[in-house]
Amino acid sequence: MNPQIVLFAANGFIGRYLARHYQRAGREVVCIARRRDGWSGDGMFLEWDGKSVGAWALALEGAERVINLAGRNVNCRYDARNRKEILESRLDSTRVIGEAIAGCRIPPKLWMNSSTATWYRHAEDNPQDEWQGEPGEGFSVDVARAWEEAFFVAKVPGETRKVALRTGMVLANEYGTVFEVLRHLTRRGLGGAMGKGTQRVSWIHMEDMIAAIDFIAADPLLDGVFNLTAPEVPTNRELMRAFREQQGAPFGLPAAKWMLELGAHLLHTETELVLKSRWADPRRLREEGFRWRWPKLDGALADLEMRPGLGGFFHQAERRSAGVRVWTPGRRMAAGTR
Repeated sequence: MNPQIVLFAANGFIGRYLARHYQRAGREVVCIARRRDGWSGDGMFLEWDGKSVGAWALALEGAERVINLAGRNVNCRYDARNRKEILESRLDSTRVIGEAIAGCRIPPKLWMNSSTATWYRHAEDNPQDEWQGEPGEGFSVDVARAWEEAFFVAKVPGETRKVALRTGMVLANEYGTVFEVLRHLTRRGLGGAMGKGTQRVSWIHMEDMIAAIDFIAADPLLDGVFNLTAPEVPTNRELMRAFREQQGAPFGLPAAKWMLELGAHLLHTETELVLKSRWADPRRLREEGFRWRWPKLDGALADLEMRPGLGGFFHQAERRSAGVRVWTPGRRMAAGTR
């Protein structure tokens, strides 16, 4: 077995889009998850428990790319049990993938591991980039830091390049995602500012998310941490205004903090998901010459409105220029440049 792409948590939101993307591109794909529920049907499917090395480890032999997206959904109440599961699901999966890579005769060329823009401190007035950003405080930040530490301390062969993906809010027109939830609220007149409305929202269009992963993978000299976000970082008030304009909603009732806390309790989630300010600046992508197909929120929302679901997303895809590297005098050109 010598797959080109190995996806962990391939039945999740981002995993299904990546699997379909690589399958359409004619790549050999192995999808690994705890269960088949949610799997797009693309590529070969293997099961794992997320904690121990199993037969799935054979798929890593000679792989071109390993992408780990595993981790319990954070859209829940942060009680003791859920906190434990959120943390352990990320650390265990990262640890066991590292063990499997260490045991490969021909190790993978690249290991990409999910992380989160939540790593950065609460910021409303200045961006946080990969070089100068400061870590924040609280449970979510503790998880992010422990997650990345487990990834970077994993002892794997030197041939395996490591990249941590600090991802913002990923937008795609699919049921249960942030895009669909905010769209639903806006259509019902509830698309006003949340809390103070000044908190920053780091986001990225699914198409740019996929393109950025391919862009980083194409350059064998790129490693370390990358912020996967759009260059435009609106406030929550601006975000909701963009949704209202897209949906043609004449008004949107604002939600005070106490209202959000009550709603979060009823929906078994946390207000942090909408109240924390995240301003992750994609400095490294920008400096390497990545071009966003959807750098502006208005354009991204309009595009996604026309691309519902996994099928609609790829059916409507046109010839893209995203991810093109811009040449500037005196700067190297990487292998795989498009």
